[in-house]
Amino acid sequence: MITKFSTIAATLCLASITSTQALADYPEKKIDLIVGYAAGGGTDVMARTVAPFLEQYLGDDATVVVKNMPGASGQIGVTATAQADPDGYTIGTYNLPGMMARTLDRNADYDADSFTYLANVVDDPNVIVTPKSSDIDSMEKLVAAAQERDGAITVSMSSLGGDDHFFLIRLSEETDAEYTIVPFSGSAPARSALMGGHVAMGIINLSEVVNFRDELNVLGIATNERSELLEGVPTFTEQGYDLVNGSLRGFIAPSGLPEEVEASLISAFEKTYEDPKFQEAMLKSGNPISLTTGDDFQALNAEQLELAERVWESSPWK
Repeated sequence: MITKFSTIAATLCLASITSTQALADYPEKKIDLIVGYAAGGGTDVMARTVAPFLEQYLGDDATVVVKNMPGASGQIGVTATAQADPDGYTIGTYNLPGMMARTLDRNADYDADSFTYLANVVDDPNVIVTPKSSDIDSMEKLVAAAQERDGAITVSMSSLGGDDHFFLIRLSEETDAEYTIVPFSGSAPARSALMGGHVAMGIINLSEVVNFRDELNVLGIATNERSELLEGVPTFTEQGYDLVNGSLRGFIAPSGLPEEVEASLISAFEKTYEDPKFQEAMLKSGNPISLTTGDDFQALNAEQLELAERVWESSPWK
């Protein structure tokens, strides 16, 4: 009997060591990083900036491959992430409030419990832009044109039920005017339509306009204080409009991720965030960074879901 017990104990001990060793070897193969939007937008730029730093800090010759899966306002990509094996070899980008809004305006194949929350790294405020050729080059002119005739001002944005849309709802209330929404599959095509003169104005994020200042008029930024990334651009608050809003962008994995793998990924994100080269690269790409990880990121998600639910109840967008 003693011999049998010893054999079982030895087997369990060996299994535990083998499992621990397997996790300690993470990552042993490439990691797919799914981006739910088209290449060139703010989320894609963030992912491609982060990827090489993750490789460096995960070690073991880690390889992170960015895979764009655009469509359905980010739903396709985030669903693919949620349904992947929880082994650490599929992670995805995650946008708030948009991803939680998708659980309200359609039958989403995921919810707030579908993910392991790794790190939010970007807090990207909204801006209002018009084509450089437009006569509407100030908030005063924009509001006057919008109030002159309801719906006359067409607005490009990345999707309904996201930070751009929530910002427009608040803008409409603040300016007592109605606008005509022209949604696109991502911020890059929304910006392209704007620069092509196909719409009167656009609501996008700071990161998506920094490198296009010569082609766009930036009428204001939705922050409490001016940003060094947009020198000379006033806040909307300065101009008499109570408008502070933006997009949160981060990274998630499927729920049920092994604790050791989760810890490795979060540690890599923390080291990435602290790297001066990463901070410089994000500044250059126009991404305002702010780190929230693990449980704090999950709590942030809950707050954003509550916001989306309030907007949905009062102003459903579908």
